[in-house]
Amino acid sequence: MTVPISTPDGLSSGEAARRLAQYGPNILQTRRVAPWWAIFARQFASVLILVLFVAAGIALAMGEFIDAAAIGAIVALNGFLGFLQEWRAERTLESLRAMLSPHATVLRDGREQTIDAADLVPGDRILLSAGDRVPADIRLQDIAGLRIDESVLTGESTSVAKTTADEADDRLGRAFMGTSVVEGRAGGLVLATGMATEFGKIAAMTSALPPTPTLLQKKVGALGRNLGLFALGLTVLIIALGWFSGKDAAEMVLTGLSLAVAIVPEGLPAVVTVTLALGASAMVRRRALTRRLQATETLGAASVICTDKTGTLTENEMTVKQVWLEPETVSVTGTGYTPSGRFEVQGRPIDLRDCPLLTDFLTAATSCNHARLFERDGDWRITGQPTEAAFLVAAGKAGLPPQPDDRIIREIPFSSERKRMSVMVRDRERLHVHAKGAPEVLLPLCSHIAGRSGPLELDADRRQTVERAYQDIASRGLRVLAVATKPVSSPDISDEAMESGLMLLGLAGIIDPPRAEVHGAVATAMAAGIEVIMITGDGPGTALAIARMLDLPGDSVVTGDRLDEMDDAALTEHLDKGAIFARTAPHHKMRIVNCLQARGKVVAMTGDGVNDAPALKHADIGIAMGIRGTDVARDSADLVLLDDNFASIVGAVEEGRRQYQNIRKFVRYLLSSNAGEVTAIVANILIGGPIIFLPVQILWMNLVTDGLTALALGLERSEADVMRQPPRSPREDIVGRNGLLVILLFALYTGSASLFAFYHVLEHGVVVAQTVAFTTMIFLEKFSVLAFRSLTLPWFRIGFFSNPWLLVALFLTLAAQVAAVYWPPLQTVLRTTAFDPQIWILVLSLSAPVVIIPEAVKLFAHWQSNRRQASGAAI
Repeated sequence: MTVPISTPDGLSSGEAARRLAQYGPNILQTRRVAPWWAIFARQFASVLILVLFVAAGIALAMGEFIDAAAIGAIVALNGFLGFLQEWRAERTLESLRAMLSPHATVLRDGREQTIDAADLVPGDRILLSAGDRVPADIRLQDIAGLRIDESVLTGESTSVAKTTADEADDRLGRAFMGTSVVEGRAGGLVLATGMATEFGKIAAMTSALPPTPTLLQKKVGALGRNLGLFALGLTVLIIALGWFSGKDAAEMVLTGLSLAVAIVPEGLPAVVTVTLALGASAMVRRRALTRRLQATETLGAASVICTDKTGTLTENEMTVKQVWLEPETVSVTGTGYTPSGRFEVQGRPIDLRDCPLLTDFLTAATSCNHARLFERDGDWRITGQPTEAAFLVAAGKAGLPPQPDDRIIREIPFSSERKRMSVMVRDRERLHVHAKGAPEVLLPLCSHIAGRSGPLELDADRRQTVERAYQDIASRGLRVLAVATKPVSSPDISDEAMESGLMLLGLAGIIDPPRAEVHGAVATAMAAGIEVIMITGDGPGTALAIARMLDLPGDSVVTGDRLDEMDDAALTEHLDKGAIFARTAPHHKMRIVNCLQARGKVVAMTGDGVNDAPALKHADIGIAMGIRGTDVARDSADLVLLDDNFASIVGAVEEGRRQYQNIRKFVRYLLSSNAGEVTAIVANILIGGPIIFLPVQILWMNLVTDGLTALALGLERSEADVMRQPPRSPREDIVGRNGLLVILLFALYTGSASLFAFYHVLEHGVVVAQTVAFTTMIFLEKFSVLAFRSLTLPWFRIGFFSNPWLLVALFLTLAAQVAAVYWPPLQTVLRTTAFDPQIWILVLSLSAPVVIIPEAVKLFAHWQSNRRQASGAAI
């Protein structure tokens, strides 16, 4: 990479302005944000909506202004609801855009100044310190103990020690946009900004990937196309047959229009949209933000969840869990950065006054330390290395005060080559050296080990004992650090003398522990037939330890290097056995997704880094982290976790399954209602009678009454066994074969019953007959909604009053129909007339079977199921 020209005093203001005009602002354009009108317009891109537009146009051309207005109103309502949810989701995402630091400290015009990070240009001299987000790609200079967390780019949770490099493209000598300074400080020269950074290049590739339609979009789209084409075809056929048979053309067009309106479930788009919008609101309460309405429902079909470890399965807060001292192991309770917990030996709490070795160990570990632990707004937070912070938390649990910085008079810093850190501190008038590091590095520098009665010579037997303790702790997946100390008489000694002849104090086992709620969430997911696959950048030992703590299946760990050597057949074999993936890079996620999808799996993939974005887009459901996730990852995802918690994913799966169950219920309900109307209309045409339903009456049935009850049906609670059922097949239709049979049976009965009512009172006039048939169909449809509350369970299992909104909707819609019969304004709009009260006996008698018969069938099936279970238990 070409190094931009600069000066020791930095750029001048004029030169910075010229380069800003040349290179543009330092911002990521991860995607082209659609204007509000485009978001609104795409809500109407479906065949169902197109059919409604055609029907409205025909009604308008025929002078049926009320019909046209009614159709137009429902189309507009559907569009508005979909637009509102997408717009709200985008606005919420804007509030999560905290990836890049808004300011940067630079050297311009010969002096330090703080500027907006968007105003950085190539050639700026920039200053970095602990806690900063790196605002651009930088060539590092003047480094002092700089360590950078590059996990957003690499997936590796361990921070990287940086060095000055001779070559500008050496990664160790560069800092990259979006990464975080963990500790230390450095100066540097800005190499690239905005879309020219490594971050920006990946963002550009990600924005070029086409969005993947969700399962619900595919299913509803296919249903809409089929219904739309069927409606248009049947309408044209009926009009043609009537015209050839010599019937009045206007009457046949009106009949055809009635048929088209009857076939198309006008309320379906609006009900689906409202149900998903309400589900999206429920998801926010479960700490997940839905960026597209259909995303949650698709997550309900997930058969595999590929999840990160750090921060999703775990706390993302390093914790000391064990301290080995000569001759015993002390367990430490508590998790996270909250300094509350106790110390135990074999499950029994210990008094720290009786264990001075532990106090000495923690004092040395916190002295050889640059992390900070502090409380803000009720939460405990850290700056610096998480592993160092873990020692501060452990000391807080022991009641030890923080060690002041001014005690350190000399330091030999940690490096990836040395794998240790040593400090010399002044304690009152005495000098001590404290050191911590990898046991295999620190142990050879020790000549003694601390014992209860004083220092003991570290002979071969004791070294072997320490080695066994080290291996035992490491085998549990804990990161092991050794802590040592020694007194010195003078600060003027060599580095070699400072780190020789140390006394080993003990070993610490540190781990990022699983979140408390995740174990139960994993168990719930597995009971629901969902595979949980851990994909982490951490080492295999840590990955396997966390997997065992969470009871994840699989005893083998596949590293990224091994994955690169495997062909797809070998990878598939490992996936079938339940592999755990460690030391992986983001591109491995894409390959795992491809392999799982090739097996017919519906894959949910989590990610937070910029390199995760392609896999998030390619997965059936991409899940980004709302707290530690990058803008690029969030913009590529379908779902954003507001708390970065795996348990929230499982909660979202349950919500998605509930939504799909309810969508399936009201789709069957709406189609059975419409099919009954079509049956009555077609049978009446074949009989040769007058029009049984007017278009405006069909709209009233399909939109006002059916729509309201279907919407209330979408509010049904999850059925008790929803998370004990296997994931549904991606090939499963919303309606299904059983659903088609149910729809056919309901259609035959409701169509025949309304036709019977029509001809039973036809002698009183066509308007009266139309009103009675219209009212009978309304009551049939309203009563039948009770049968669709559960497709398998009888009332007493789900609770008659468990969905009060449905009961309210039933009351309102039935009351509205009574008003349609007797209230003059509605009589005018719907072209109805009052009829003899005795006819209500006919209406109610015809309506009762649609409640009684389905409940009897479900009760019998429930009794049979219990009987089979009892027989199986007896055997």
